[in-house]
Amino acid sequence: MSPRKSDSRERMLHSTMILLREYGASATTMDRVLAHSGAPRGSVYHHFPRGRTQLMEEAVTLGGGLMTGMIETLAQADDPVRAVDDFFAHWRSQVADSGFRAGCAIVAVAVETNDDAPQLARTAGQAFARWQQAFTTLLTRHGLPEERSRRLAALIVAAEEGAVVLCRAQESTLPMEDAAAEIHELLVHALADRPETRADTGP
Repeated sequence: MSPRKSDSRERMLHSTMILLREYGASATTMDRVLAHSGAPRGSVYHHFPRGRTQLMEEAVTLGGGLMTGMIETLAQADDPVRAVDDFFAHWRSQVADSGFRAGCAIVAVAVETNDDAPQLARTAGQAFARWQQAFTTLLTRHGLPEERSRRLAALIVAAEEGAVVLCRAQESTLPMEDAAAEIHELLVHALADRPETRADTGP
């Protein structure tokens, strides 16, 4: 059964996310998106009047939003360290399951210079900011000071994204496992050093 035409917008967005992860921004052309999604060529400017730039911008927003939702779901757990462990485990599986071909769609847009569409970099920056805010909220909810939580949240996202790059380049999950282990230890010590925790343990 052929895909319904009414699905073409969503299929194009999801195909764009996949292609950005695997090929980067420059190589994610309209022809490649149409071939991957099976969407009719005539639907491009019907759904995305600003063309490729709008399609990529919306795909990055969608991908960033999906990851934000996952982080916020993980953050409902009683154990913040476990939540962060699960975040790294998700990325480990994603990279490994793709045969080390897939990275992060948001990084793909953020690292490429695009003078004709500077809003793409801004959109990527906004997505990362939402991830950091979700982790900041998680850590402050568990008693860490706001500023410390903000710095740790930035480190978590930076460590994960850097590890994704290393995993792809080295075709190994070891960089992600190493990053996850160090972040795990750091969070354990940070949470143990909370003022109320020290008070509970006594002198």
